[in-house]
Amino acid sequence: MISAREALQRLREGNRRFVEDTRSADTLISPRRRAELTAGQEPFAAILGCSDSRVPVEIIFDQGLGDLFVIRVAGNIVAPSQVGSVEFVAERFRTRLVVVLGHSNCGVIQATVEQLQGPTGIWSRNVSSIVNRVRPAVEGLFETGLKYDQDALIHHAVRANVRASAAHLRHGSALIEELIQKEGLLVVGAEYSLHTGVVEFFDGVPKD
Repeated sequence: MISAREALQRLREGNRRFVEDTRSADTLISPRRRAELTAGQEPFAAILGCSDSRVPVEIIFDQGLGDLFVIRVAGNIVAPSQVGSVEFVAERFRTRLVVVLGHSNCGVIQATVEQLQGPTGIWSRNVSSIVNRVRPAVEGLFETGLKYDQDALIHHAVRANVRASAAHLRHGSALIEELIQKEGLLVVGAEYSLHTGVVEFFDGVPKD
């Protein structure tokens, strides 16, 4: 089992390789690696990320087959199925790092902000359910000076949503809480920059 701190370091190093365009040969897909994984998997980290096509998780962290357990949903929201997925990977495979990964210019965040500024259109019930999960994390920002700066508002809203999702995972499951307290599970929040390719870990990160 890889510790949460070691897993976090692996992700940081992988993202650095991605940014520098020096990908590791270990992440290349090979018939041998595929064959090895038919017997089972041991992902060293779980990533709850956004479904945005510009944020392919294995690529931005320069990881290969079997390395990451990836859960993707628009807006990197946390609903029961996402909680259950994290419980599954943490308990069954003893994965000890969970990352909630948001990204700059997130369309779901933009849609939520626009909805709070004034209804802009009619969405299906299912799309509305996603926006409604984001709203509580974002609403408070409109009580600050950020409401006068749209770019800054979106940036802070992305991070507020990541923090809310991470907190939901930490405290929304008795199993996850127990694994955090007794087994070294770590849930952290991060943001991927579409402009630079850099992933910044900013929530729940242990001090060195």
